[in-house]
Amino acid sequence: MKAPARREQLLDAAKAVVAEDGFHTVSIEAVARRAGITRPIVYRHFDDLPALLEALVERETARALGQLREFVPREPGGDPREDLLASLSGYLQAVESDPVTWRLMLVPPECAPGLLGERIAAGRAAVIGQLAGAIASPDPELTAHALSSVADEAARLLLSDPARYPAARVVGHARWLLFSAPRQSDLGMP
Repeated sequence: MKAPARREQLLDAAKAVVAEDGFHTVSIEAVARRAGITRPIVYRHFDDLPALLEALVERETARALGQLREFVPREPGGDPREDLLASLSGYLQAVESDPVTWRLMLVPPECAPGLLGERIAAGRAAVIGQLAGAIASPDPELTAHALSSVADEAARLLLSDPARYPAARVVGHARWLLFSAPRQSDLGMP
């Protein structure tokens, strides 16, 4: 196997160990065993366990951010409600397509490397900035934070109980909120 493919195989093996048993169980031995190879092969690609975990965090955060960039609106245009629904739908499809990566991003384990928290914070800031640039509201930054929080919670529900909170249910409810929910004035509120 060529070096780039082997490196991906080892990162996939590390990701599988994290998904099954958490970061605290990842070791060079566990990754080698999962990949069906010997430890010296792992050491040819990563100097040590911290280097392996750093590479895993970098790869998974890059994957998640790459997916987010595809569907988070970049500028105001069209019907903003439809744009938001399309973004939420794309986000939930990404979560469904790679739940392990998204579980790491949305529900990072306590024993996760500090780098993961840093990358998550930087990624969220980038998404908030992109979303704020696409929202026409009195306070785009605050609106972007609120929308991001709602979308992240929807993704967590999907991850925790996909049978109860499938993407179609979440997007359908978001559609109702955006298009049908009573407005304050309809409820006699100022």
